[in-house]
Amino acid sequence: MSADHKLLSFEDVSKHNSSKDCWLIISGKVYDVTPFMDDHPGGDEVLLSATRKDATNDFEDVGHSDSAREEMEKYCIGEIDATTIPAKRTYVPPQQAHYNPDKTSEFVIKILQFLVPLLILGLAFAVRHYTKKD
Repeated sequence: MSADHKLLSFEDVSKHNSSKDCWLIISGKVYDVTPFMDDHPGGDEVLLSATRKDATNDFEDVGHSDSAREEMEKYCIGEIDATTIPAKRTYVPPQQAHYNPDKTSEFVIKILQFLVPLLILGLAFAVRHYTKKD
């Protein structure tokens, strides 16, 4: 690490999360992309959505060009202290309600109790309309 680059904590980097002050963590380095906000092809929203986290996957998923990778080096202000990055949270899907066939059957019966009389009434009106003599 050169003398002008610092070792920065995740907490410090996370504070820079606005369009007027935006820092990103990509591949272990910290970038102050504030001057680039208006010029980013994806818009400033893309950069802002990559704050407060390690944005390496976001950056790599887009498939940036070699020239984009070279240009971003001028925004590098330091390296991230990897020991300060929070552990990744694993996705825990929401608990699904237990399937109860009795409840489903009750629901179907209630629907049928409502629909069958309507169908019979509709059929009676149709028969009366089409068999009516003028």
